[in-house]
Amino acid sequence: MPKVKKSYETERLFIIPTKEEDAAFIYELMNTPKFQKYIGDRNIKTVNDAANYIKERMIPQLNRLGFSNYTLIRKSDNCKVGTCGLYDREGLEGIDIGFAFLPAYENKGYGFEASSKLLELAFTCFGISEVKAITTKDNIPSQRLLEKLGLKNEGTTRIPDDEEELLLFVLKRNS
Repeated sequence: MPKVKKSYETERLFIIPTKEEDAAFIYELMNTPKFQKYIGDRNIKTVNDAANYIKERMIPQLNRLGFSNYTLIRKSDNCKVGTCGLYDREGLEGIDIGFAFLPAYENKGYGFEASSKLLELAFTCFGISEVKAITTKDNIPSQRLLEKLGLKNEGTTRIPDDEEELLLFVLKRNS
């Protein structure tokens, strides 16, 4: 596998691996109403909880696989707008792409911009041949973005410790 850069960029964004210094931002993001509703409560009640989550969940995957969760920073003002990542998610075979944004930065094209770059990297740098995504049935904006990215709805799935049936989207390399 080729040597993997740790940070990337698009026309408007820096895509940087999330680090403990991002804890206040991650705390804010994970406690937004949409994150709680569509992604789930990660039990991040303090900035310190967020730092521990980054240290225990995000950084180990980055070190193990060369990719994980990325903080998206707008180039024009260095503002942290959201996250996007490729995840080795428990209960889902394969690699999952996901994204989340602070409310003020939704519907500005950042999700498509960052996710397109990560999909390109998945297939060209990280040696991934198939990327999956899961979303709740009522999260229409995420479903639209996944379809715009080229992922196809392949039915439903469940993940451990979650009763909700989720939609499963898949994109295979060169499909």
